[in-house]
Amino acid sequence: MPPVDRATRTSWLIWTIAVFVYFAALFHRTTLGVAGLEASERFGLGPAQLGVFTVLQIGVYALMQIPTGLLVDRYGPRRVLTVAALLMGTGQVLFAIADSYGLGLVARAVLGMGDAMTFISVIRLVATHFPPRQYSLVVAVTAAIGGVGNLVATVPLTLMLGSIGWTWAFLIAGGVTALYSVVAFLRVRDVPTGFVAPKPEPVPLRKIWPKVRQAWSVPGTRLGFWAHFSTMSTPAVIGLLWGYPYLVQAQGMSPRAASSTLGLLVIGAIVASPIIGGLFSRNPEWRMPISVGFLAFAFTGWGVLLLWPGGHVPTPVIAVVFLVLTVGGPISGVAFALARDYNPSHRQSTASGLVNVGGFLAVTVTALGVGVLLDLVEGVLAPATAFRIALSFCVLVLVLGGWRMLVWWRRARAAVFEAEERGETVPVQIRRRRWDALHVA
Repeated sequence: MPPVDRATRTSWLIWTIAVFVYFAALFHRTTLGVAGLEASERFGLGPAQLGVFTVLQIGVYALMQIPTGLLVDRYGPRRVLTVAALLMGTGQVLFAIADSYGLGLVARAVLGMGDAMTFISVIRLVATHFPPRQYSLVVAVTAAIGGVGNLVATVPLTLMLGSIGWTWAFLIAGGVTALYSVVAFLRVRDVPTGFVAPKPEPVPLRKIWPKVRQAWSVPGTRLGFWAHFSTMSTPAVIGLLWGYPYLVQAQGMSPRAASSTLGLLVIGAIVASPIIGGLFSRNPEWRMPISVGFLAFAFTGWGVLLLWPGGHVPTPVIAVVFLVLTVGGPISGVAFALARDYNPSHRQSTASGLVNVGGFLAVTVTALGVGVLLDLVEGVLAPATAFRIALSFCVLVLVLGGWRMLVWWRRARAAVFEAEERGETVPVQIRRRRWDALHVA
């Protein structure tokens, strides 16, 4: 299907309905970030076992990205979004009534599966209903609205847990999400009015791997994978699980103060998303320099948190560092722009799924690593020191991601220059630098 020239009022309505499913996904994904201590008491868990909740949820999310891309390519985003809302609602209802660690794990796995099917579906709708020049901006606004779901999962959810309790708070959240699936099914349309949806071609199992391999072989896809790996993992790990215990146990904050501080991660993302999205839309050649610049600030921020004398960081300093780190979430949208730019339309959802794996693989590994290190040092060292050691694992993952992102940035640039020399049209015009080479090993 050719790209549309302009977005209609109906396109914006469809996007609005779809983006509220993503809003719900971000809410449900982040709930354990403020309910972690309650979960520890409810199920009798240590740090590593608590980390398994997030590792399982995010691990399922990461594993589902390629299948989700294939499902969206095959069945369309409307059906996939409907199923996603049903799964998220079911998972949260199960979590509400879970009275054992095993059932809690099942609930988070179901929730992660529904969450995994959401974002790829929404950005496929954006790619179909909006012209290419608006893509980065609309995706960024989508992320900002999803960030409001994060915000609702901080202070408001903390208040709900304190007033109506665990069971009713999660029952209400799950029930509303499941009911909203009906709205998504009835009102979302895969293509704009007047366009005919391309007839999906069944992909036999034997052809799935070649299709994935084709998307993975594109340097732009690899660059998107490592860009997502590097930019989104830090704010996600803080917001999803370890930020709240760090602020309460290591920094001595009250639960409400910790929730408010975590809210800065969300507010920063909400404000920064449309700004960065608009900047990327107008100046796509700035996407990777800004991503690399963020890594420099992220390393600086971690250095401040982990090396502060005595381990107890002043609250204003933590607030500034969190605001700096949260920009990684909006910047990570560059990964999906790369997947869209450098892959044909019939493979874009598969490529988007691949790049989305990058960020959530980083979150999964980091969340587990921090939990294991905390288990080893908790009770032996003071909480502030224990968290300094455990959170240093975040820096190691960031080093790996930054290194690979730089490698594939250079390779992707080389591929663009080679395409230009063959007379092919390239999606983004870039200038050759001294460190560029036509052939990169």
